[in-house]
Amino acid sequence: MGVDRKIPITAVIFSLNEEKNIEDCVGTLVDFEEIVVVDSGSSDATLAICSRLNVRVVHFKWDGKYPKKRQWTLDNVSFRTKYILFIDADERCGENLAQELNQLVSQKSDEFSAAKVKLDYYFSNRQLKHGHVMWKTVLMDPKKVNFAPVDDLQAKGMGELEGHYQPAVIGKTLKLKNRLTHNDNDYLDSWVERHVRYANWEAHFINRPNLRHEILERKSRGQFALRIPILQGFGYFIYSYFLKMGFLDGRAGFNFAFGKSWYYWLISEIAREQRNRAQ
Repeated sequence: MGVDRKIPITAVIFSLNEEKNIEDCVGTLVDFEEIVVVDSGSSDATLAICSRLNVRVVHFKWDGKYPKKRQWTLDNVSFRTKYILFIDADERCGENLAQELNQLVSQKSDEFSAAKVKLDYYFSNRQLKHGHVMWKTVLMDPKKVNFAPVDDLQAKGMGELEGHYQPAVIGKTLKLKNRLTHNDNDYLDSWVERHVRYANWEAHFINRPNLRHEILERKSRGQFALRIPILQGFGYFIYSYFLKMGFLDGRAGFNFAFGKSWYYWLISEIAREQRNRAQ
């Protein structure tokens, strides 16, 4: 980007064994005022790479309780800037997004508390330009957001990290025009393994109506599909692949729509099995 002064934002990267991704992620954030990596005990080369890049590392060890990783970071890490950018190691902040963020916090700093962004999602090594697009709250004033606990400590799936839900925000949340790139560089078997874990977490709420309503109010992914039963499973495929024209992304578009429809089907089937075991 080559700005004359640093972007007045602290970029906070969450990591655990991210040697494949961490350097590229940091490389897109070099114009930010500060970069902080919150690491959960990586055993690969992640920490060595951070040291070589002269990036500040904060060590996090989950005690099995709340707060989990994101809220713990808000509670325990000091920042040099008013705003922070939460970013995963497999995400990239492009130049246009960095410029938009710089303008936003420089010109409208007192007008908002958080901002959310659409994800440019890669699947099967191809950028998906069609289909269902996900939003994520990434920019925030740490004094005005909170990842409130939900009753999921007995649920399988998420562990140390808050589930797929947004923080509560005191004040205004803006929508950014530019997108954040998400590319985990994982093979399909890794994607499947992760989504089995996620499905167990989602199923925990399916069988608990009060919790389900609470989590749906803060969902970041697939909110509509979990609210409307007909859109679960094959219905999601119809929606994303045909109605949202995912077919224009070729084989990757088909694989993604099919994989996500399988994921929503899996959630409902795991929830059904849990109910049967409880009887």
